[in-house]
Amino acid sequence: MPEIIVVGAGVMGSSIAFHLAEQGARSVTVVDARRAGEGMSGRSSALVRMHYTFEPEVRLALDSLAYFRNWPERVGRPPVFRECGFVRIVPAEESNLLRKNVEMQQACGAEAEVITADDLLGIEPGWRADDVVAAAYEPRAGYGDGAVVAGDFLSRAREMGVEYHPNTRVRSLIEDGGQVRGVATDEGEVVGDLVILATGVWTRPLLGTVGVDLPIEAEYHEVAVLRDAPDGPAAHTACIDSGTRTYFRPESGGGLLLGDFVGPRDGIDPDHFPQSPREPNVVDMVERAARRVPALAEAGIARGVTGIYDMSPDARPMLGPVAGVEGLLVAAGFSGMGFKICPAVGRALAEMALREPQTLDISAFTPDRFAEGKSIIPPYGYTDD
Repeated sequence: MPEIIVVGAGVMGSSIAFHLAEQGARSVTVVDARRAGEGMSGRSSALVRMHYTFEPEVRLALDSLAYFRNWPERVGRPPVFRECGFVRIVPAEESNLLRKNVEMQQACGAEAEVITADDLLGIEPGWRADDVVAAAYEPRAGYGDGAVVAGDFLSRAREMGVEYHPNTRVRSLIEDGGQVRGVATDEGEVVGDLVILATGVWTRPLLGTVGVDLPIEAEYHEVAVLRDAPDGPAAHTACIDSGTRTYFRPESGGGLLLGDFVGPRDGIDPDHFPQSPREPNVVDMVERAARRVPALAEAGIARGVTGIYDMSPDARPMLGPVAGVEGLLVAAGFSGMGFKICPAVGRALAEMALREPQTLDISAFTPDRFAEGKSIIPPYGYTDD
């Protein structure tokens, strides 16, 4: 079996290491610039839902849900998943697309259904639904915690023999004749037969050290955590809402996490970015979300969180080898969806590394698809998909 180096100890790198160890990999080393989950994974909104417009994404999410719901049995750690249900609201003119997508999700095995405005008000009486023609509802969806999931995966991997080097920044890949032989770090070289990059927004510069350029852009995002409204929680259900261009979910200790759909990309440095959201932006998000959940207008702002998405051109991940470079696998470009699919992606990359049969087909996510002109275009994609 190969000696494998996993770069990155976020939810992806830690999941890959866990699955490599579980599948009997002989020698696995994880190298991370910080500690497990201290990068963007610890800033994740950590929403778990099945509603996607591209079938392979649905299958990755559905497979991962089984991990999250059975965390003690799968990973040997305390439960990490909190069920709250999930609603997807799209513009009225896209309601037929939503119905098609729910049909596809159901065919994959997801517990999803199309609901009416009245149904939505039955679930969340305090919301506004006058613009809703149809919405998608998943009663078994929920959320977790990115830092905890990364730490759990990695600690279990270490129990199974994985070596771990925290606070060790990788500066470059080591290449010899088109073959990656290891990584150069601040603490010296680490050599192996295969390198797996699970480095999110830091992936592109690392690939540049061996002459590879994948189209990954850094996108800055701001999230607000709101207190409960005076009359109690404003929302018990998670939601992605095209009508207000916001997403939100309850927080485990009370209150609500609220985020925006998009953020700026120009001049974003993943090592130096604002650590707190700007007040005008938070106020704007709250005002928009309050059009769906009026009680949010009375909810105070408890704190803010910022982070960086590693965006691909089609907002889907890049998984697998890169043409022209041997000894290298990539798991990057997750575009904000990484947490909810990290268990299944970790297993898929481990299977690929060990040349085992693939449990799920991830070939559509090849990093080479953009150079080949094969960007992912879902058959029933939304305008803001």
